[in-house]
Amino acid sequence: MAKAKQKSHSASKKRYKISGTGKVIRFQAYKKHKAEAKSGKRRRQLRGSVVASKPDEKIIKQLLPYL
Repeated sequence: MAKAKQKSHSASKKRYKISGTGKVIRFQAYKKHKAEAKSGKRRRQLRGSVVASKPDEKIIKQLLPYL
């Protein structure tokens, strides 16, 4: 009998990507709402994606076993 596969965490699939070198890429927080209260400089700096921290990377890789 075949062993059951693990399910990937659906919310995490939408939020994280794995880079070519195996690092976890995430988008920055505090960008979506209340943009008028933030300066243009702050909004520009929140643009783009960053590498997730090592402790978070371990958790994310458990949530996404097949990425």
